[in-house]
Amino acid sequence: MAKVLSERLRLFLSIGFGIFLFILFFQPFPVDRFDFNNNLLFVAGFGAITLLFLILVYLVFRWLTGENISNSGEPIRSFYLYELTFIALSSVAFAFYLRYVGSTKISFFIMFRMIFICLISPVVIRLYDIYISMGEQIGLLTSEKKIIEGRVGKFEEDILNRTVQFISENNAEILTLLISEIAFIKSADNYVEIVYKQGESFKKSLIRNTLKNIELQLSEYPNFVRCHRMCVLNRYFVEKLSRSYNNHWVTIKGYTDKIPVSRQYLLKLREAIQISGGE
Repeated sequence: MAKVLSERLRLFLSIGFGIFLFILFFQPFPVDRFDFNNNLLFVAGFGAITLLFLILVYLVFRWLTGENISNSGEPIRSFYLYELTFIALSSVAFAFYLRYVGSTKISFFIMFRMIFICLISPVVIRLYDIYISMGEQIGLLTSEKKIIEGRVGKFEEDILNRTVQFISENNAEILTLLISEIAFIKSADNYVEIVYKQGESFKKSLIRNTLKNIELQLSEYPNFVRCHRMCVLNRYFVEKLSRSYNNHWVTIKGYTDKIPVSRQYLLKLREAIQISGGE
């Protein structure tokens, strides 16, 4: 509570000083009846009146309602009444101050200007509360994003630690690999060539099968994406997606050869790389 009151007081002080500067420089009513020093004191009175009523009305409404008088977060029923009360009281105070201290005749036009100036404070408070509310929402969304990213990271780690078996069409050959080891798979006539990483080096294995069958087998793993009619790659091995004129290709981390990308699969590949942070 002390922190809230301290923040409000700083805001009210800033608004009061702003009203003082506004009236001093724009002179919306006759304020030149005094010498320079007394004129400054007279104009400062408007700022003091603004500050006084901001504090008084805020404290009274807080005491009566037991609520934080703010329009941040959920709408608070007393906020609009708080604004109207402040505008009414400060406008009347401005009129008395200008009439009996400044000896200025109050006309409809001057009264309109005073009401307009008194509107500035609630507008500033409203904008400030919206700014604070947006900051809090951004903080919450950032926290939620980190939690979701942590869960996604754990899910992806679990997937990478799974194993997959590549079986030839005649069941004569079986190659068992971790998902995290498989870099890409490309078609090689009646075979598929599986390029995988063991230690610091890449190895290749040929298995008699079709790329279509292999792609169906890997469909439950979201990190495998087709980039060409002849190739399916593991997006977690992608270092970057490059382009030269109308040609696109993928660079695999630690692998020298470039993997071609066809236009047909470019958009899907780009989305997959962005999800995994590879581009």
